[in-house]
Amino acid sequence: MLQQLEDIDTILHDVSPRIDRQRKSELGQFMTPSNLALFMANMFASSSMKACRLLDAGAGMGALSCAFLNQWRSGFSKFETVEVTAYEIDDALRTCLLQNLASYGNANLEIFAGDYIELATAGGLRNRGYTHAILNPPYKKINSKSAQRLALRSVGIETVNLYSAFVALALAEVSIGGQVVAIIPRSFCNGPYYRPFRDFILERAAIRHIHLFNSRNKAFKDDNVLQENVIVRLERGGTQGSVTVSTSTDDTFDDLVTNEHPFDRIVFPDDPERFIHVPTTTEKSASELSPVLNHYLSDLEISVSTGPVVDFRLKEQLCDLPEDGTVPLLYPIHMSAHRTVWPVPNSKKPNAILRNPLTEKWLYPSGFYCIVRRFSSKEEKRRITASFVDPAGFGDHTAFGFENHLNLFHEKKRGLPELLARGLTVFLNSTAVDESFRRFNGHTQVNVTDLKLLKYPNRKTLTQLGQWAKQHEKITQHMIDEQIKSIM
Repeated sequence: MLQQLEDIDTILHDVSPRIDRQRKSELGQFMTPSNLALFMANMFASSSMKACRLLDAGAGMGALSCAFLNQWRSGFSKFETVEVTAYEIDDALRTCLLQNLASYGNANLEIFAGDYIELATAGGLRNRGYTHAILNPPYKKINSKSAQRLALRSVGIETVNLYSAFVALALAEVSIGGQVVAIIPRSFCNGPYYRPFRDFILERAAIRHIHLFNSRNKAFKDDNVLQENVIVRLERGGTQGSVTVSTSTDDTFDDLVTNEHPFDRIVFPDDPERFIHVPTTTEKSASELSPVLNHYLSDLEISVSTGPVVDFRLKEQLCDLPEDGTVPLLYPIHMSAHRTVWPVPNSKKPNAILRNPLTEKWLYPSGFYCIVRRFSSKEEKRRITASFVDPAGFGDHTAFGFENHLNLFHEKKRGLPELLARGLTVFLNSTAVDESFRRFNGHTQVNVTDLKLLKYPNRKTLTQLGQWAKQHEKITQHMIDEQIKSIM
């Protein structure tokens, strides 16, 4: 039946470009190519059960269900019977779905037309006896006041995107011991908005397998999707043990690498946010092994915050260059060689913000700060990039604005002692810290919580690093790494 999957690929290439882009955007549709579908179908653990009930919510043209049925027909699974329940809201796709699934004549089919969220929540959230669920759910934000959001809240699910809603509902509908395999954006792994979703799945299921694509635009390359995706396998009601983590560059899986990791490397035991990390090697980093790095920021009485100036909300307050009545506004473009350079003439970003009653609450007093860029691309060499903010480089200005694409370290919303700020900048720019962050945080954002969960040396050691840094006019990466080695 591999021919059936190849036929689906042919239809995908033919039909997908003709599907109205606005319609695809409204529904959050991204079609599953056959090789990706087969990989997902193979991720299920073998089972001795005789009857299989498969859920495919947001089934599209049926690539995932067909891949699952193909594996069954080829002897991969020993089920005596398979029943497929598929949901699809799009009338045009549902016609293809029925045709494709019907070609597997010995499978019992039930296809529902309509919104999966609406249909699944209508009778309350409950175990519907599915033994397996395979999902490529839609990716689209859910408005906080929408009917979908209200329906989810009525069954105790609080989440912000269709993809996490589909996974939560599917997990609730499979039986104890049932498995869910889903390809979803990696964004759920961290950040405050997905904390309720992480709590939901971690309280109800064991994470068995996570697959990470090393290139973020390969899983759905035909749809030009740049969202970083992972494939997860969850077991409803399972006892959490070690987690299989596999990686590949793209959806050919030609360079597949697989490792086992203890769960405490996936979700740190002392992490209140329950971030889900995807380590890419079993080796422990130098920073993990160092006894010197045993302090959190809270131990050091240092705070870190996201830059409060959201420029599009304060457009009328921004100025291209400094003028009377303004103060410096710092963006990532002002970060250069571990220090800040301001102003930057001919920049596409403003260099200053008016200081007035409207903006005052978003400003910080002049002082010494360490700032870290929040965003990077997957292909960049570094995730963590830090710069030292020296008030001497800003004339007589008594306040600064920090734009939202920066994180800043401070003490009670004031600057840090100079040597502490310098030392913190050196530490964060070390290769050891960056490698540790990459191993546990493959996502391209550096969030405040990420920085809070890093382990740091004590204040005295950071201050000594700052003293060393101040003695050198120019510091290279090699110099930083050698200095960090000397304290670890």
